[in-house]
Amino acid sequence: MKKAKILVVEDQNIVALNIRNKLKNLGYTVPGTASTGEEAIRKAELTNADLVLMDIMLKGDMDGIEAAREIKTRLNIPVLYLTAYTDDETLERAKMTEPAGYISKPFKEEDLHSNIEMALHKHRAEKKETESSGKDE
Repeated sequence: MKKAKILVVEDQNIVALNIRNKLKNLGYTVPGTASTGEEAIRKAELTNADLVLMDIMLKGDMDGIEAAREIKTRLNIPVLYLTAYTDDETLERAKMTEPAGYISKPFKEEDLHSNIEMALHKHRAEKKETESSGKDE
């Protein structure tokens, strides 16, 4: 099975580098990182990522929730939130984007791995179901 391509969206460079290294150690490909919502959308389009790992608080005018909404709507790429924000208001806003998951920082590598695998599996299954239901018509 080919390595999944995961785009890392994190506004703190050292944290983004740390996440990138963890993902590579887990066997994933990281085609890039982004620190703003606008950059995340652009790189998601350019890299053809399989999944986006999204922080909620980003640099610039667009936060991770707005970027996730755009990525999901335009590109149908699953978004997994990885954030320190777990307050009710943020959770409610995030839920509206139907994320593939929500991991709070600090995180364990095995939690990251299992959430990514579940998100990828679910997305592939939904894609397959959509494709097969389109053939029935």
